[in-house]
Amino acid sequence: MGVQGILLIFIGAGIGGVLRNAVGMTAMRWFGMGFPFGTLAVNVIGSFIIGLVAGWLTFMASGGWTVHARAFLMTGILGGFTTFSTFSLDTALLVERGEMGLAVLYVGVSVLLALVGVFGGLALMRALA
Repeated sequence: MGVQGILLIFIGAGIGGVLRNAVGMTAMRWFGMGFPFGTLAVNVIGSFIIGLVAGWLTFMASGGWTVHARAFLMTGILGGFTTFSTFSLDTALLVERGEMGLAVLYVGVSVLLALVGVFGGLALMRALA
């Protein structure tokens, strides 16, 4: 991809991160901190947008999108906004290929191992503190 592509991903990820922060802060002001509404919102919004973009690129785009444009929007902005969007797209692609068992396995293992990772990291830091 080269330096230009990496720079576009870097800039896009910054934009996505700022947007994620804005949504999270807004959700905290509107709904309080009792439930992670901000995280839920970015995951749902990001998943919807990546579905729109992937569908548009697959069914409607006529080759006008470059690898760099995809990297900027999908990997950069949406990746900075939420990596859950990519997880959701990967799951949808498995389902659309008829690999329902693999999709269920992917979802279950991803959620389980992500939670194990979070709790493991917390436990390690507690032990070191």
